[in-house]
Amino acid sequence: MEDTEATASLSSSTEQLIGLSLAISSSIFIGASFIIKKRGLRIAAAQGLRAGAGGFSYLKEPVWWAGLLSMVVGEAANFAAYAFAPAILVTPLGALSIIVSAVLAHIVLQEKLNMFGSLGCLLCITGSLTIVLHAPPERQLGSVIEVFQLAMQPAFLGYAVFSVCVIIFLIFYVAPQHGTTSIFVYLGICSLAGSLSVMSCKALGIALKLTFQGDNQLLFGETYVCITVVVVCVMTQMNYLNKALDLFNTAIVSPVYYVMFTLLTILASIIMFRDVQSVTQVMTEGCGFVTIVGGTFLLHATKDLDVTMADLNRLVKEKDSTLSIVGGVAHPSVRRGSMLADDAAMSLLHPVDVEGAGEVQGNRKSHMPKR
Repeated sequence: MEDTEATASLSSSTEQLIGLSLAISSSIFIGASFIIKKRGLRIAAAQGLRAGAGGFSYLKEPVWWAGLLSMVVGEAANFAAYAFAPAILVTPLGALSIIVSAVLAHIVLQEKLNMFGSLGCLLCITGSLTIVLHAPPERQLGSVIEVFQLAMQPAFLGYAVFSVCVIIFLIFYVAPQHGTTSIFVYLGICSLAGSLSVMSCKALGIALKLTFQGDNQLLFGETYVCITVVVVCVMTQMNYLNKALDLFNTAIVSPVYYVMFTLLTILASIIMFRDVQSVTQVMTEGCGFVTIVGGTFLLHATKDLDVTMADLNRLVKEKDSTLSIVGGVAHPSVRRGSMLADDAAMSLLHPVDVEGAGEVQGNRKSHMPKR
């Protein structure tokens, strides 16, 4: 009896270790795929119509296909991780792709991420981890039919219909006017489609695992319905994620996409599995959501600022110098520097034409009354 329990515990620990290893590998491949695909999109844009303008010249670029292959490998590893480890352990590790993407974007694409952007990424990751780690545990599922029955519940059907309607609205009405100016349009389409595909991926993961164990799940029509949903959603995600990568900074696209995708996936999971949550869980998830909103706003609002710690130190020193001057205790060198700065500021506020100034001064002298 004890030997059986020990063997089962060892087997569970081994499967969990395999799942976590797959999840970490998935984050590395997915984070790298953003950079490789962006590099391929840049090369394709130099040779034809860019993806952000509706072009598909990137399909002829080998670098872009290498990025797509990296993403496929990463998604496959993530897909397999859910079959070996619980989602509560796998999902948070997706945040590693943001770090991988930001570091590689800085090195390979020369896309600088300022200090506020780094703080925004940290807040996004912290908020997402807070929500995921305090989300209720998922129900254990034993077959594809069981997952399909949960998906046929009125609540989840309502969410699915609402998501499809929003995707259609964004594609045909919002994207033509605001898709190139707002990062949330294309990533909203990707995230909504992704939240629907995750439920099907869970079903497929269970189906493959049970099939390899001897319980063939490929005999059920529900399995092929899930495959169709996954293919359609993945194609939609790929198309609009390419547009977002082509138009916006990779260091912005990666964390915003991760946050939106994670939030919507958790929401879809709660609706589908009808998880009951305590007041503490709801309050904690609310705090995580506020943290995510703050980090996303900071990341998006400061993406065009080139600010470093040296700039902040200089501003603090200038403020201290100004306060010293007002208090009348400024050092002579500080006063001279302040006077020179004031003269420079006055010259900027009131530009003077030297020749014109000479003519004006001569005219003034000629019109002065003689004593």
